[in-house]
Amino acid sequence: MKSRGGTGKCIRIVVVDDYEPWQHFVLTTLRRHRGFQIIGEVLDGLEAVQKAGELQPDLILLDIGLPTLNGIEVARRIRKVSPSSKILFVSADRSVDTVKAALSTGARGYVVKTDAATELLSAVKAVLAGKHFVSATLFACDLVGREAG
Repeated sequence: MKSRGGTGKCIRIVVVDDYEPWQHFVLTTLRRHRGFQIIGEVLDGLEAVQKAGELQPDLILLDIGLPTLNGIEVARRIRKVSPSSKILFVSADRSVDTVKAALSTGARGYVVKTDAATELLSAVKAVLAGKHFVSATLFACDLVGREAG
């Protein structure tokens, strides 16, 4: 996968999740694909905002339930410090209200963790292409502004 503009530059990604075994799964999955460069691994909400501002990643994979600051507030703050970064939520929370709140931050996608083994890479590619992505298990929900993944 090439970066914007087809320059051949790697897509720079920050992964934010406080559950280390899960973070390891995500990192392993992403590292199997050329063109993705993990530039940050963050366990905490406030640190995620700081790293986003410092590193200006192309993509941020963001959990909802984080220490110090929840993922929805993290996404709002990241919009201010790194407005060009695309955000993809990856969370165990499948509440319709939570998904709507997450997407209302300007995030481009939401993947339920139980679906990540089959959907994570498709979601990453869709979000990087400027599309929306919502896990298939959430399709029955009335999600405003969602597009099929």
